[in-house]
Amino acid sequence: MKVYADNAATTKMSKAAIEAMTDCLDNCYGNPSGFYSLAQRAKERVESARREIAEVINAEPREIIFTSGGSEADNQAILTAANIGKSKGKMHIITSAFEHHAVLHTIKKLEKSGFSVTYLPVHENGIVSPEELEQAITEQTCFVSIMSANNEIGTIQPISEIGAICKKHGVIFHTDAVQAVGHLNIDVKSQNIDMLSASAHKFHGPKGVGFLYVRKGIRVSTLIEGGAQEKGKRAGTENVAGIVSMAAALKESVKNMEKDNAHMREIRDYLIKGLSEIEHSALNGDAKCRLAGNLNFSFEGIEGESILILLDQKGICASSGSACTSGALDPSHVLLAIGRVHDVAHGSLRLTVGEDITKEQADYIIDNVKNIVAHLRSFSPVWRDLKEGKRQYILP
Repeated sequence: MKVYADNAATTKMSKAAIEAMTDCLDNCYGNPSGFYSLAQRAKERVESARREIAEVINAEPREIIFTSGGSEADNQAILTAANIGKSKGKMHIITSAFEHHAVLHTIKKLEKSGFSVTYLPVHENGIVSPEELEQAITEQTCFVSIMSANNEIGTIQPISEIGAICKKHGVIFHTDAVQAVGHLNIDVKSQNIDMLSASAHKFHGPKGVGFLYVRKGIRVSTLIEGGAQEKGKRAGTENVAGIVSMAAALKESVKNMEKDNAHMREIRDYLIKGLSEIEHSALNGDAKCRLAGNLNFSFEGIEGESILILLDQKGICASSGSACTSGALDPSHVLLAIGRVHDVAHGSLRLTVGEDITKEQADYIIDNVKNIVAHLRSFSPVWRDLKEGKRQYILP
């Protein structure tokens, strides 16, 4: 049996997205900057996609900037907010300790250039406290960047509350919504979002294309120079087919969101129940306030990479809570942020199911994870020490 359970990493392109892209490649291949009819047809397709995307998040079309994906959008948003803050003499940034590296690495560079940064804790449930955020705001705060939903543990953040707080204090609010767009209802106006990042391949669109929402009135800093595309905010010939395909994918995802989320939530909870039967294991993050298709488990006494290799041999695609950084295996910064110790963080598994997941596939995942964890523990020196009482268990 084959089971794809790594949708947080990327999703399969939908038929609607493929058809839109293929049609565009065949019939709309002109450069949108040209003046002849073929080029103008390409331009109209881009602008139509801009209108469709803007409608989904309740923005104005002119507030949408097309990018190469979420990382570029995050970078442009953060540097825009930082430049605005610096021009006003405000050099304080607030973010969370478990943001995506596209946010954290950009902010770290700003920190080295003189900005001060408050990294809010997310506690064991993986959720930022609006009260703690408000307490961290000072007269020097120039912007806040908090993700809408975490990419590893799937916890959904109180974006509306955070947006209201930022508006109250006159602070720019950016949210990395890469995991949320197409899966959660987003209204940039009612949620007081000033900037928002998204990536097409997280909602069944193509890779290499995304968008940045920037509220009108905010002066955008340009990352890529060299042309007047995107009203001078992002140079480079537009990825017409990718943009059109992204809009088609987003429309379809939003149309089916309620039904798909209900199904994924049911399977997610079934998987949580099944995997919770493994002794000395724990779900990472809040059990309910999380994306419908996300579950992240830690298993004491083993390493996550070993689980992935053995799951792959069984036809199951998943990912680990650990990452390889600079050639050394380090535990996930997200799991450390919620209080998991290094040994436990190393033994983590992220499963992110899609709307096509079946109960049979869920049973297949549960059975194989149980068998693999037992197998790995059977020759783990750490597990042996735990069983013999030489170490104390951390997970119940």
